Amino acid sequence: MIKTILFDFGDVFLTLDKSATGKHLKENGISELDAELVNINKAYEKGLISTDEFSRHYTNRFEGFTTETFKTAWNSILIEFPKHRLEFLKKLKAAKNFKLILLSNTNELHIDWVKENIPVYEEFRLCFDEFYLSHEIHYRKPDASIFEFVLNENDLNPKETLFVDDTLEHTLTAKKLGIHTWHLQAGQEEVIELFSKKSDLF
Repeated sequence: MIKTILFDFGDVFLTLDKSATGKHLKENGISELDAELVNINKAYEKGLISTDEFSRHYTNRFEGFTTETFKTAWNSILIEFPKHRLEFLKKLKAAKNFKLILLSNTNELHIDWVKENIPVYEEFRLCFDEFYLSHEIHYRKPDASIFEFVLNENDLNPKETLFVDDTLEHTLTAKKLGIHTWHLQAGQEEVIELFSKKSDLF
């Protein structure tokens, strides 16, 4: 029996356009991220470097970027928070049948944008018993360490835990640790379909 549900944030609740940042980067001469930039992005997502340091890596290397144009490009992935997803979550919280935990790979720039542009963010956050953002806890998916951290911090039994994420690689790691998973197909499935899609677990 499932007692705890771990939810991802982006493309589970918050709608993303994952191609948008790449388009902005190409407009500024970045056709693909080299190994250095990939590692910088990961470090920023883990909160290991500051937002100023992160921005400078791009503005110093690519002439087309000012700090503001880079931040606009970086945040262009973030779109909207559909109301029906929040209503689903609020009903889930009110029922008190599960411990609810958010587990998201994110960063300070993205969360600052969400706080400024998504009016329901605080209401959303308060629906969760625990709220883990990668840049605050210094772990990121798909590393096993982030799941082990959450399991240990909350004394969870993997067999009684369900993880919902739109990225296959993340769900595969969780599955290896014995956690039940739903690889949600963004654009084809909705988090509000949870109990029909995973009816075998409830």
